[in-house]
Amino acid sequence: MSLTLGSAPPPVGTLPNPSTQRRVEHHESDVVVVGAGILGCAVATAFARQGRSVTLLEKSLKPPDRIVGELLQPGGVEALRKLGLLDCLEGIDAIEVDGYEVIYYGTGVEIPYPENSVEQPLDQQTLDEKNQKSGQTKRKRPQGRSFHHGRFIQKLREAAMQEPNISVIESNVTGTVKNGWTGQVLGVKCVTNGEPDAWFGQLTVIADGYASRFRKEYISHTPTSKSKFWGLELIDADLPRQKHGHVVLGEGAPVLLYQIGSRETRALVDVPEHVDSAYRAKGGVKGHLRDKVLPSLPPCVQPSFARALDAGKLRSMPNSFLPPSTNRTPGMVLLGDAMNMRHPLTGGGMTVAFNDVVLLRELLDPSIVPDLGNTPLVRQQMQTFHWQRKNLTSVINILAQALYALFAANDPHLRALQLGCFRYFQRGGQCIDGPVGLLAGIIRQPLRLFYHFFAVALLAIWLVVSESPLWQLPTTFVSSIRIFWKACVVIFPFIFSEMRS
Repeated sequence: MSLTLGSAPPPVGTLPNPSTQRRVEHHESDVVVVGAGILGCAVATAFARQGRSVTLLEKSLKPPDRIVGELLQPGGVEALRKLGLLDCLEGIDAIEVDGYEVIYYGTGVEIPYPENSVEQPLDQQTLDEKNQKSGQTKRKRPQGRSFHHGRFIQKLREAAMQEPNISVIESNVTGTVKNGWTGQVLGVKCVTNGEPDAWFGQLTVIADGYASRFRKEYISHTPTSKSKFWGLELIDADLPRQKHGHVVLGEGAPVLLYQIGSRETRALVDVPEHVDSAYRAKGGVKGHLRDKVLPSLPPCVQPSFARALDAGKLRSMPNSFLPPSTNRTPGMVLLGDAMNMRHPLTGGGMTVAFNDVVLLRELLDPSIVPDLGNTPLVRQQMQTFHWQRKNLTSVINILAQALYALFAANDPHLRALQLGCFRYFQRGGQCIDGPVGLLAGIIRQPLRLFYHFFAVALLAIWLVVSESPLWQLPTTFVSSIRIFWKACVVIFPFIFSEMRS
């Protein structure tokens, strides 16, 4: 059952079980989840389906209106399937995504999601035609999904509200409740219907997003941001390649284009800090988009972009990086963007969140942790969680930051690496299957990322050497060393951030 703002508890005699009565009358449950967003809804539903009693708290149950969190990679779609939430992608006008189109100074290259990664049963007719045995499988390319963020969130919330072990409460959480002697988090204090309130659980899950009010208190890392995404919603845009996300590279920072509905396309323009053309005296961000960005877009997109710009509905989001932290607070775990963020260029945030829930569900399964009040065991499992998640999340975190550094190249050596990256994609085969498999959350091997990144660096060096005259060999040699050094400077800080606990 679910409770929302203004609803009255049902009569005691009609309560279906003692755990529901405990939630309703005494505000006690096995798990208290703060934040009914991507991760909060998924983790609440996962725990509830394991038989846990869950209270899910959210400041506002109105549909959120954001310009990111709109593209789910195939690895996230698969995690959604494992969680039994795949139907949340239905009925929201979601668009199938087959891969990417990278456009470098007007030249495009298609980067489809890799084959040989998803097994799907053949239909019976195909089996008969090929005289194959029943149950034999074939391989197909995986797909992502893009959609309006708010519609997807509401479907996840509806799924949570349908679970009998979950109470969904509209309440503004203001802090945690702790044991004064041990520091154990016992629950949260909040304001419900304008009145002070509190909810208690054996485990408190904080998933209150990128602007978390709890982060500073419980982890030592702070988010860093060097740019913002400025978003527009284009109507009836004519994209160069249907069912593909588009990355447009040129003189400035990258531009992302992808459909979020049958008629709507999201345009995200990265604007780094201290860009001269975006200063107010020169027309501000709107002037920057019109004078610098619009001419660099594919001609087929420019009319819809100009119309959206004239409509003036510009919104922005900071592009933040926050390395992951081990949860060490007894009685509480911090998850989602509250704990770990990466640049949204690669659309990996929701894929990380759903896969974190899949892993957490396994590690805290009642067969392993019967009592979530067993704090030493829960903390031991959270330590395991921190390291096991890295096969996927370290790949997505590092790739997002490194790829952004190349795509937003602002010096000659980064531009050389950017060109090397594009030429690498043009080679096809494993030169696109490997990188896009990593980006999609399909390939979960950090060493593969290391291999492809430095293959790009070596190709960039080769391009510089092969295009330079012989008499410039000494200068070319120095440039090659600088390009390789720049590649190391780009990727190794993020590798080290993942290695820290």
